[in-house]
Amino acid sequence: MPRPIHAVVLAGGAGERFWPRSRRHRPKPFLALSGGATLLEATLSRARRFAGTDRVWIVCGPEHARAVRAGCRLARGRVLVEPRRRNTAMAVGLAAARIAAEDPDAVLAVLPADHRIPDARAFAAAIRRAADAAAGASALVTLGVQPTRPDTGYGYIEAGAAAGAGFPGLRRVKRFVEKPDLARARRFLRRGGFFWNAGIFVWTARTILDEIEACAPELHRALAPIRKRPRGAGSAAARESAYRRAPSVPIDIAVLERSRRVWTLPVAFHWSDVGTWLSLAEELGVDASRSHVIAGESILEDARGNLVWGDDGRLIALLGVSGLAVIDAGDALLVAKLDSSPDVRRIVGELRRRRRGDLT
Repeated sequence: MPRPIHAVVLAGGAGERFWPRSRRHRPKPFLALSGGATLLEATLSRARRFAGTDRVWIVCGPEHARAVRAGCRLARGRVLVEPRRRNTAMAVGLAAARIAAEDPDAVLAVLPADHRIPDARAFAAAIRRAADAAAGASALVTLGVQPTRPDTGYGYIEAGAAAGAGFPGLRRVKRFVEKPDLARARRFLRRGGFFWNAGIFVWTARTILDEIEACAPELHRALAPIRKRPRGAGSAAARESAYRRAPSVPIDIAVLERSRRVWTLPVAFHWSDVGTWLSLAEELGVDASRSHVIAGESILEDARGNLVWGDDGRLIALLGVSGLAVIDAGDALLVAKLDSSPDVRRIVGELRRRRRGDLT
């Protein structure tokens, strides 16, 4: 019988990287970047393959709670609302404390809400393999994606020795490496044994809470008000108290880089965190000879290698240009070189300095 797994989907964000389509009230997970389902909807669909419908949870901020509850068809208690943003370590701690109240040995698969993984079947199979290791060896398992290019936008995992005969294919993590420069990324690919850190984790509720206590005592202390009343994930006052004290830190830095229980499961299926307009363009097949129009009416004449997202209200015409992101949100228009799209946050920062909250 398959092992029960709880899926914990981390949804939210500041809505900066895909401006002007994304905003604070509508961050990247709520966008249908390739048409059809939103990234969040696609993530939930993948989660239900291994968790069913009763063991899917979402952690989100108050500004997104209504949209999540309305659009995701989850029981109210399965949506855990953070009172303020505190990065992924606190979100993981909140979910683990809540689920541990029902079953301390429950297996949790922690999934970002905004990744693109076309092969849902292979993904579910990998989660189940990781769950066996998490339950059988009290390991913190992170999925390591086989790199296909020397990408400088991802963190890397260096895999060490095999985890053991009982867990074929899994390896102990030797170290985590922050986003490298191009020369270093190329060395990683030549040497082998390095994998992209996908930010997808599998562990038991008991193990991650124990490791938070051991590796991140400040986070452990902050969770105390929630642990006292975990079935409701704490009262609103308790959550506010906890989050006011909590450090804002990723779970990777708070726990995984310090724990000795970390394993990785290398996977070869296609994965992208779709982090910029450039990476989205690559996902959609844009290259030197081909443009892609996500939506809206457009005319492209002698215009190749562009990504276009129009607004229903007006035509977009491109003539004799290449390598551009042209993104029309109705109240704001972005025209940028695709290579410069990682810097779109600078635009958002300037809008905030101008107190243009209506556009952020």
